[in-house]
Amino acid sequence: MCGIVGLYLKNKALEPKLGALFEPMLLSMTDRGPDSAGFAIYGDEVPDGTIKLTLQTQDEAFDWKTLVASLEKKLGQPIDWFQNATAAVLKTKAPEADVRTALAELAPTVHVMSVGQSIEILKGIGLPTEVTERFTLKKMKGSHIIGHTRMATESAVTMEGSHPFSTGADLCLVHNGSLSNHFLLRQDLRREGIVFETDNDSEVAAGYLTWRLRKGDTLAEALDGALQDLDGFFTFAIGTRDGFAVIRDPVACKPAVLAETDDYVAMASEYRAFATLPGIEDAKVWEPEPATLYVWERN
Repeated sequence: MCGIVGLYLKNKALEPKLGALFEPMLLSMTDRGPDSAGFAIYGDEVPDGTIKLTLQTQDEAFDWKTLVASLEKKLGQPIDWFQNATAAVLKTKAPEADVRTALAELAPTVHVMSVGQSIEILKGIGLPTEVTERFTLKKMKGSHIIGHTRMATESAVTMEGSHPFSTGADLCLVHNGSLSNHFLLRQDLRREGIVFETDNDSEVAAGYLTWRLRKGDTLAEALDGALQDLDGFFTFAIGTRDGFAVIRDPVACKPAVLAETDDYVAMASEYRAFATLPGIEDAKVWEPEPATLYVWERN
């Protein structure tokens, strides 16, 4: 099952309402994925030369203040940060590799959810309403967002196994479907240096995109390769710094629908996710074609 939703705002005046507009969309997919949920929101962009990292732990009493102080001392760089429930968002000029090395030493149980200049990935176990309330989604601002509700069928229900999965700087993926060759593909990707934290087949899809992008492919080229190399059924929504993309496998048996107005583009597994969006009655609504890449970006 699982449910996918995405919202890209073309009208900047709506950006302060992004979380409030998106939350009902995600909650409408609860019966497709009651085990866990998550979202990647794009906003609060940092300048060039600075990176933003979203960190999470399942320990509600985790001492983020002490960790950040230790990171500043070890990296020799100041860190601007804030806490959001069981997550923390850090902004620093330190190189990403140095931050990851320091985190592995100082706090090995902390997971890096995302890295980039705009993205923040927040996810966790529980009903979607529990996850959205935990991170106060309805108050969040930004330009676009993608989300997922999970019904686990192939791996354990864990925070790290929830979607979205990071696939590179400001890039992430959510997936509805099932891959049949993920075990062998995971082994091949590990030999290429891709690291996996779960047995989730969707993480393999994310790892595949990471590998192709590291080789120098564009996102379109990487997704074209996915159509050839990933066996099974899938609908992917991919978040980027500038927008988002949607693609279905050549059979396209997993549901997906798109809606577009002058103010926004919305994507979901089912039309009911659009019911609360303003102006949806006048939107252009259609089902994405099989093996066809749809992209909306600011540039």
